[in-house]
Amino acid sequence: MTPEYNKVHNRFKLNNHHYNFNDLMEVAYSFVKEGEPFERALGNFLLDWLDNNDFLITQTSGSTGSPKKLKIKKQHMVNSAIMTGDFFGLEPGNTVLSCLPSNFIAGKMMIIRAIILGMELDLIRPSAFPLIDYEKKYDFCAMTPMQLKNFLKYSDNLKIIIVGGSKVPQSLVDDMQHVKANVYETFGMTETITHIAVKKLNNFKDGDISNAHFKVLPDIKISQDKRGCLVIDAPKLSDDIIVTNDIIKLHDDHSFEWMGRYDNVINSGGVKLHPERIESKLRSRIDEQFFIASEDDDTLGSRLILVLESDANTLDESVFEGLGKFEVPKKIYTLNKFIQTKSGKIHRKKTLALL
Repeated sequence: MTPEYNKVHNRFKLNNHHYNFNDLMEVAYSFVKEGEPFERALGNFLLDWLDNNDFLITQTSGSTGSPKKLKIKKQHMVNSAIMTGDFFGLEPGNTVLSCLPSNFIAGKMMIIRAIILGMELDLIRPSAFPLIDYEKKYDFCAMTPMQLKNFLKYSDNLKIIIVGGSKVPQSLVDDMQHVKANVYETFGMTETITHIAVKKLNNFKDGDISNAHFKVLPDIKISQDKRGCLVIDAPKLSDDIIVTNDIIKLHDDHSFEWMGRYDNVINSGGVKLHPERIESKLRSRIDEQFFIASEDDDTLGSRLILVLESDANTLDESVFEGLGKFEVPKKIYTLNKFIQTKSGKIHRKKTLALL
């Protein structure tokens, strides 16, 4: 039986051109040899996808630790594409927009979904403000929160938007309530071949899940370990049970609320604090990049701090109104520039080391 990853759907298009398996190989070589940097990344990925191996090597973003290379089965990537297609009702001939880099799993999977499901993919240069044909309508698109924020006023061109890579700020969620596109935040990682769960952020109807809860895709089982961290059983995506460092509140067998990273939890005077939850409350009040961390304290053990990407601390105390007693930072530090991972996320540990 021919594996599905060796097939190119006859409805597949890339930038308005039909390609079969052999044509796609030639295009990949052309991108590698003559393309712009983002096209070379696409070409290299396509050559890896079209070779005789049943796996490929991809790299994690490094946002929660040192970047590492993972060996992923191509059939698992096909399964992920089909699961996403089934969940969102994607069909052959649908138009798809990708403005994500092809050297990370999110960008790779946008290409695979188009190849496997027979969709028409427009792949453009990744940037904070995607430059697209504003007259064209798209059925499906993936963006980072920053891209979505910059693109929101043009979102009537899009039917379904999935957004991931970092936490979606509450201010952006508020802004998207007036748009027609259906927007979903995704939860996943390289190990799960992008998202295993999504939550709707706008256009709610009776019966929709709460926007505080992620709902897992079909054929995925979730549970918690003794730490309260998410455990993922997804045999179509991974041969192994995946134990994460993501603390969750489990609502039922199919939905959960993300609380924060276990390795980021701060124990201050016996009170456990989740930096990501505090950041979520502050994001609409602070324009600059920032994050919550901790430093040693003789009395509390660890005390809460806020690190701000700025030349000086210009924050008014009013930004902390509404926070819990223990959630207010005891000190604010400033840095001219944060260190970021290759995928554009704040590298907390390396940035803290600058202090």
